Amino acid sequence: MKTIQTSIEDGVAQIRFDRADKANALDATMWRELREAMQWLDETPEARVGVLSANGKHFCAGIDLAMLDELVGSATDACEGRGRERLRRGILDLQDVITSIERCRKPVIAAVHAACIGGGIDIITACDFRHCCDQAWFSVKEIDVGLVADVGTLQRLPGIVGEGMARELSYTGRRVDGPEALRIGLVNASHASPEALHEAVQALARQIASKSPLSVRGIKEMITYVRDHTVADGLNHVATWNAAMLLSEDLREALAAARERRAGVYRD
Repeated sequence: MKTIQTSIEDGVAQIRFDRADKANALDATMWRELREAMQWLDETPEARVGVLSANGKHFCAGIDLAMLDELVGSATDACEGRGRERLRRGILDLQDVITSIERCRKPVIAAVHAACIGGGIDIITACDFRHCCDQAWFSVKEIDVGLVADVGTLQRLPGIVGEGMARELSYTGRRVDGPEALRIGLVNASHASPEALHEAVQALARQIASKSPLSVRGIKEMITYVRDHTVADGLNHVATWNAAMLLSEDLREALAAARERRAGVYRD
């Protein structure tokens, strides 16, 4: 890939935005490659968990303005209805890129070391959880360019920080630094430096990678499912999952490891 770097070590997949000269702004190639990276994470057995981070000064500056112009231009047609249909399909495809993070069976941890703006918020809110450093900052910036955020922030952010805070951030576009992001629940932790952020996230990722992969994938499936369904629906879904997946090698290995007082060793 041209705009994203990937690697795997000890079950942990590193997925790094690599368009540092453009502040990791999301151009058409980067959108396409983000979905490819999530498919790669999902389909690679030895990758048990993904860490999404970025090279360069910024984590993500949002959608590339040239791409935004192209997207708006796609609505041009002699038939206004057909032009607007084309624009709608383009927006739906961008939404699917973000949803590919949730669709990936493996957990994805966002590690935000600096500015995370606009489309960057869409991305991190689709991750399983987020860590940052104190120097990082966040902004739902679409309001300042006359847009309604349309690829996931307004749908996911309220469930993370609460409706009132999501409205405030989206209406104002104001900056939220790392310590405030921790206070409002946008991130699980804010670390003193980018180096401390890296060390903490890698340790967490390795811990997750040491667990039963089948169980981790099931937990992600259940928590994501229940967000949009009733408790009764969620209970029914997990009963069906466990009826299919419970009697596994992972269960037998976990029980043996507990009896023998050792760490479990699981297949990818």
